[in-house]
Amino acid sequence: MTGGLLVAGTTSDAGKSVLTAGICRWLHREGVRVAPFKAQNMSNNSVVVLDAANRGGEIGRAQAMQAAACGVEPDLRFNPVLLKPGSDRSSQVVLLGEVVDTVTAGNYRALRPRLAETAHAAFESLRDDYDVVICEGAGSPTEINLRDGDFVNMGLARRFGLPTLVVGDIDRGGVFAAFFGTLALLSPEDQALVSGFVINKFRGDLGLLAPGLDMIHAATGRPVHGVLPFHPDVWLDAEDSLAYGRTLGRPEGPRGTAWLRVAVIRLPRISNATDAEALAAEPGVRVLLTVEPGDVADADLVVIPGSKATVSDLAWLRETGLADAVRAHVAAGKPLVGICGGFQMLAERIHDDVESGDGTVPGLGLLPVEITFAARKTLARAAGSGLGEAVSGYEIHHGYASAGVPEPFLTYADGRPEGAVSGAVYGTHWHGAFESDDFRRRFLTRAAEQAGRPGFTVAPDTRYAAIRERALDVLGDLVAEHLDTGALRRLIEKGAPAGLPFVPPGAP
Repeated sequence: MTGGLLVAGTTSDAGKSVLTAGICRWLHREGVRVAPFKAQNMSNNSVVVLDAANRGGEIGRAQAMQAAACGVEPDLRFNPVLLKPGSDRSSQVVLLGEVVDTVTAGNYRALRPRLAETAHAAFESLRDDYDVVICEGAGSPTEINLRDGDFVNMGLARRFGLPTLVVGDIDRGGVFAAFFGTLALLSPEDQALVSGFVINKFRGDLGLLAPGLDMIHAATGRPVHGVLPFHPDVWLDAEDSLAYGRTLGRPEGPRGTAWLRVAVIRLPRISNATDAEALAAEPGVRVLLTVEPGDVADADLVVIPGSKATVSDLAWLRETGLADAVRAHVAAGKPLVGICGGFQMLAERIHDDVESGDGTVPGLGLLPVEITFAARKTLARAAGSGLGEAVSGYEIHHGYASAGVPEPFLTYADGRPEGAVSGAVYGTHWHGAFESDDFRRRFLTRAAEQAGRPGFTVAPDTRYAAIRERALDVLGDLVAEHLDTGALRRLIEKGAPAGLPFVPPGAP
């Protein structure tokens, strides 16, 4: 099998990332050399990928998850353009893993030709190296105000002749209207590549839905190639915070006599919120994403996650009363952990002439360190130890500990200290540290003791990597069992069917 396919969506969080991963895992199990591709991603959830020269670069976390579905190592080409929003009006631009600019909506247009050229070259390179490339779109293909110059949705499909599936989330309602409207606002040339639909997150009687499938086929000339049921195990490696509900995952009951309640503060510019997913994978650990001071007051363990706008999000913590709730939590002797930007907020002072340009601002003063922002971003894989256990992770940050001699939380393999500990307050720049099973168990055991939860007992057999692999297999199973895989094969190998009807009015 050789060829490609674009998975587009009616909206953000319609299921593009998971459907792309599911198709990749199905093809991988069929023996196909397959790679994922997202020309441009807008997300603050990223991972570090090492290039051929062993230098670190960033791609979207969803593309790393899709790479795992393909059975291959993440590659910078899988997500050549990554936009990391730092405010409502500006984003950091990461091109083939490296920061090249910060743009606003106004000056993005001037940079777009360079981004498109890089993305197209990356796709062509992948097409040379793999049998099949499964592409993921961004947002909706029917963002008519952005169609001119588009290179991630129908612009990509048009350039490379990619047949396109449109996935819609029926759980939100209005999926048939979304399918019809998506198609009807595309130009005739774009419509000619839209080859069918996929319904996501269905719950209920498929017999009741069947007439609607026939009717949308009759109205558009395109079939629904399958209906994916809602599955509770599909929650890891979310593309962005839209995918998160209040409670992460589907926690099993505790192995001991008590639950451990974890509150993760949902910062406005939250980055790598996926760090909390490893905690949520543990039986008896209930992880809640929150913006409510009351939830912090009720929690046993509080997590301040990463942020793409540390100083701004720190100001938000103070404005909302969450900073006071965090201080009260610490004053009660309960554990708190800050990760990356969250760690930086715990410092005595933050010196930032780079990200915010605000100069020196007071931190929360909960760890005896000072943070200074460097112009060059640290991008690295990390390995070492913590709490007497092996730990690995990755670093993505401008800030670094520039003053203070705290007790380190972690230690690099070469003996350098990392992060800080003061009583029950912990901080680290390492993302992904809690995916190290023994370290996570040791930390949660200590956190439960400090929180006064002696009845909480960690499970001895939780393997986070195995949980992630099972989730990818679930996605592959859903595709194999609920989609018309014969139709998928034909689209990948032969392209969009000829003669697909035009649905008026078309693009204005």
